[in-house]
Amino acid sequence: MRALIAILLVVASSFAFGQSTNTITSTVTGTTTVDKTPPTASAPNIVLNNQDVCSYPASAAVQTQIFGFAAGTTVRDKNCERIKLARSLYFMGMKVAGVSLLCQDKRVFEAMEMAGTPCPYEGKIGEEALALWQTNAERRPDEREYKKRAGIDKKEWSRDDHGNVKFEDPDED
Repeated sequence: MRALIAILLVVASSFAFGQSTNTITSTVTGTTTVDKTPPTASAPNIVLNNQDVCSYPASAAVQTQIFGFAAGTTVRDKNCERIKLARSLYFMGMKVAGVSLLCQDKRVFEAMEMAGTPCPYEGKIGEEALALWQTNAERRPDEREYKKRAGIDKKEWSRDDHGNVKFEDPDED
């Protein structure tokens, strides 16, 4: 009997809880603003993984409200190339060719001359090369600075009986 009463109470309570109703109403008013900024131009990423490359990456980007532009490139380092080529020539046993290649840089050219070891000139080295460089100043990498130092633009040069270069001022008589 107790079991029957317990079952009736469970059934009655389920009807009581199942019959409840809740009503919720709400009204939302307001304005929505959409703020859309223009997309940003991103500069391209340029990667050089090789350590033996004589170039470096450069990229840039510009963005306005209407137009965006991005570009990238690589820039060659010619001095780096010259050094690597000279090193290769030196290791192949072509030392004069390696030095000649480095001498195309006016800093190296002037340093060699200041050290008393002039750069090679068409296969000639030493004093012979120095005389040829003085004679053919237009072929020097430091031509402008050399002519200014030597005053060649004001003086005329010639060779004496021993092949040495001498300068004469045409205004002196």
